[in-house]
Amino acid sequence: MQQILPSLAELTAHAQQEPAFAAWQAGYGPVQHSAQTQAAVFRLAHQLVQSGQQPSLAQVYQLLQALDRLSVAGLWLVVHMTYARRVRLDGAPLQAEDFKAQPEGHTGGALNMVPAYAGYLGLNALSGQTRGWLMGQGHCVAAIEALNLLTANQHPEQVARYADGEAGMNRLLGDFYGYAQASDGSPSAPLGSHVNPHTAGGIAEGGYLGFAELQYAHLPLPGETLVAFLSDGAAEEQRGSDWMPRWWRAEDCGVALPVMIANGRRIEQRTELGTHAGVEGFSEQLRRCGFDPLIFDGRDPAAFVCALWEMEQRLAHRLQEKSHGILNYPLPMPYAIAETVKGFGFYGAASNAAHNLPLPGNPHLDDEARALFNQHVAPLWVAPAELAAARELFAGQRGGRALERDNPLACRHPATPQLPALHYHDQDCSPMAALDRFFVELVAANPALRPRVGNPDELASNRLGGVLKALKHRVCAPESASEAVDGKIITALNEEAVVSACLANQGGLNLVASYEAFCVKMLGAVRQSLIFARQQKEAGRPAGWLGWPLVATSHTWENGKNQQSHQDTTFCEALLGEMSDMVRVLFPADHNSVLATLPAIYQARGQLACMVIPKRERPAIFSQTQAEQLARDGAVLVEQLDGEEPLLLMACGSYQLAEMQRAAVRLRTAGLAYRLVYVQEPGRFRAPRDRWEAQALASPEVVAQLFAPALRRRVLLTHMRPEVARGHLWPLLPDASNTVVLGYRNRGGTLDEAGMQFANNATWAHILDACAQLLQVPLSGVLSAAEITAVKGEGDPRVLR
Repeated sequence: MQQILPSLAELTAHAQQEPAFAAWQAGYGPVQHSAQTQAAVFRLAHQLVQSGQQPSLAQVYQLLQALDRLSVAGLWLVVHMTYARRVRLDGAPLQAEDFKAQPEGHTGGALNMVPAYAGYLGLNALSGQTRGWLMGQGHCVAAIEALNLLTANQHPEQVARYADGEAGMNRLLGDFYGYAQASDGSPSAPLGSHVNPHTAGGIAEGGYLGFAELQYAHLPLPGETLVAFLSDGAAEEQRGSDWMPRWWRAEDCGVALPVMIANGRRIEQRTELGTHAGVEGFSEQLRRCGFDPLIFDGRDPAAFVCALWEMEQRLAHRLQEKSHGILNYPLPMPYAIAETVKGFGFYGAASNAAHNLPLPGNPHLDDEARALFNQHVAPLWVAPAELAAARELFAGQRGGRALERDNPLACRHPATPQLPALHYHDQDCSPMAALDRFFVELVAANPALRPRVGNPDELASNRLGGVLKALKHRVCAPESASEAVDGKIITALNEEAVVSACLANQGGLNLVASYEAFCVKMLGAVRQSLIFARQQKEAGRPAGWLGWPLVATSHTWENGKNQQSHQDTTFCEALLGEMSDMVRVLFPADHNSVLATLPAIYQARGQLACMVIPKRERPAIFSQTQAEQLARDGAVLVEQLDGEEPLLLMACGSYQLAEMQRAAVRLRTAGLAYRLVYVQEPGRFRAPRDRWEAQALASPEVVAQLFAPALRRRVLLTHMRPEVARGHLWPLLPDASNTVVLGYRNRGGTLDEAGMQFANNATWAHILDACAQLLQVPLSGVLSAAEITAVKGEGDPRVLR
């Protein structure tokens, strides 16, 4: 799309006609306006007036003048947040005692984000539309917090602490890397080193570079616009973002505007984009991937305003061309590259030192560093009256528009879904069949909730054939009945990319299914979302998105044929380490137990579920009543044989329950008393780590009823590694000398199911060996001589099959 921009002569003439343009054209402090930006502003101003979004050209230019002042004041405040204990609004030099004893901050990146975020605020003000924002480089939060303070865009707790002039600013400085703690050990300040729920409008921490790149296109719903600030370092790390044009559809996606801050620096060295040739090469790569790149001056807030506006116009034009049959998907997706230098606006810009602490020493102790600070911060000082006028002009532009803190993406709370009927039955089948039918019917019953399925490889193999038939792979050129341009299934051999599509779909219904071993690649993205949602709860503004399951199937005990790389229980173990009120870790054993969990999972808010589900046919074990009790309580009594001092047998996992039941037959034959309990949700029986987690645990009455304290001798067979299970479930295993835990012990290879169990000492016979040791009875009472020899690792394993 060719821009028609005014010539230099036309700009000169316009400056003579419009004094406000001439005043803005002169720049302010370090913010200077290139001829290219001046031409873009001229064009923007005329379009805003012609569309009725602004009453006059002068008003546009006056607001851009105010934007320059707010941006420069933002640079000034960011530098103070790193180094200073106090600000001096009169512009006087700071003295040694005014500086922090231990300065800290990701200063260079935050300085680069000031004009970027200011440009976002400026476009919102000029257009009368509140867009959402996302920042992949969350460590640059000082820019966001500084400008939020200057524009009165804060949550109530920040208003109360930071919004009263110089005193509030000083508290902001003191809280930034102040490390203050509340009595419960949590941070006491409504401020962090990264984006957090106290950051007005924030929706992701951005602490793990690369995930914003994978999520931004999936975040906005139709009618919404998201500005996504990305880093050039993350562009090198996360190539899955190259696929966004393949998946973006105007019919079910809002406008997504990716803006890379190309400052050319990592922490210690230059990035590939650190040269102009690198930027040109990246632009060419973007074009090959279906993007429509736009390069502009990343040091100028007005350039950001114009770039974002231009991106919106370009995308609207592409959609018009598509409606006329000129284009098909994938549409050229606008992608802006903001060329700048690391740490623009302060000492050390364009150097590696700019990343964190650009000054050569600590101004609190070092005279030279203090002089350099005062020298380089002086051009960033904005006179209080001038700053107040700029802030007032911005506030006057707001009208009835929502604050950026209240943008739609930051306030997600979709309608509670209508649930389909639950089809319980007593037939042997793949437990995945319950999820397959439920999700298809759930999507059909809730057409207003956008569905997304994250699929790294093969849905049919994972027994989600109904989902595949109904929702289809999203592609640009379908070649089979299981593919469609408007498909709802995001498929790529990149677990991070597909789980991010669902983590970003916070206004809809989601499902992710993968081989258990490969789910591990999703952990970073999942953990970032869980942490942010937990912090939202703690801040008193809990996340409102609907819960959904991360399904680990084709799991460790079913994947013996595929070498040990496919045999890994890390995913559920790691998520069991997260807070149980934020992610439920479930091991349903059959069709009915899967089905009974799904209503609560999909009606939860701000909570995920990790479900480890077999894909092979499994026997029907639990009735509807038992399955619903499992979903409610987390465990259920399966069977028992009364007698003196019964053994407490606990199984966690479908195959583990089958082995326990087989062992129970021998115990019954031998007249040895036992109680067999199935533990479907182990996190319900942990020791709570705080008051929120305590609310997610089973009641003391349920625990006492199922796991009677009088039953001292206990054997647990778990899907997981025994050591992990023992650590989390120590309340159920209080006496180490009288408990045995069996499970995956990192043994495997190309084996069948029974071979996997034997290799890991996890067969029914190994259970009986543990029982005999605890009871101090001869093993010959429950096993034959050949079976005993096999259990001891000296015979033929086949006798245990």
